[in-house]
Amino acid sequence: MKTFSGFPPGKVRSVSIPEPVFTELIPIVDDLAELKLTLHVLWRLGRQRGKVRYLRRADLASDPVLLSGLGDDPTKALSTALERAVERGTLLRAEIAIGDRAEEIYFANTAKGRAAVEAIARGKWPGELESAARPNIFTLYEQNIGLLTPLIADELREAERDYPAEWIEEAFREAVSLNKRSWKYIRAILERWRSEGRGKGKRTREAERRRYIEGEYGEYIEH
Repeated sequence: MKTFSGFPPGKVRSVSIPEPVFTELIPIVDDLAELKLTLHVLWRLGRQRGKVRYLRRADLASDPVLLSGLGDDPTKALSTALERAVERGTLLRAEIAIGDRAEEIYFANTAKGRAAVEAIARGKWPGELESAARPNIFTLYEQNIGLLTPLIADELREAERDYPAEWIEEAFREAVSLNKRSWKYIRAILERWRSEGRGKGKRTREAERRRYIEGEYGEYIEH
């Protein structure tokens, strides 16, 4: 049996979960994977900012924390848990068109979630849903750098909380364009943008490359 070592000392980030989850929902959930998925989705939605909060299926399918708790066949378990959560009414599912393919997105069954799904069904788009086509940070890492490790996953999750999604995408693009496929390099870009401002001045790629290799971030770069 795997055991829990206890909550760490000091300040620990809290999570806000609606009371009906404990008084009405948990008593009727009879599947462990569905319960894990439900709590995980509510946690991730609670950390989002903005009026319209949702998760893509791809976000869930690439989340190492969620998948690590779904047994020997996490992909199948995730599919089953999503179907059960939608059938139970905990989550709402909608499909959006991205190019020539359909993308599944999920909302909590709240007033705002129901309004968003109804808008999509009418062919209208809540403004912030335009970002649904944007890959999450785990997908960007796996596509551009390599396999995730638990330590890197923790750092990516922290970065996803601290930086806007468009900054993260742009930092990955910048690193790939310079053939510097390193999370430390990407993190250095994000830290510089936060301290100095993003988009101040225009540099050539070679000038940008020298800035990172020769400057204060040189210790992080393999060259």
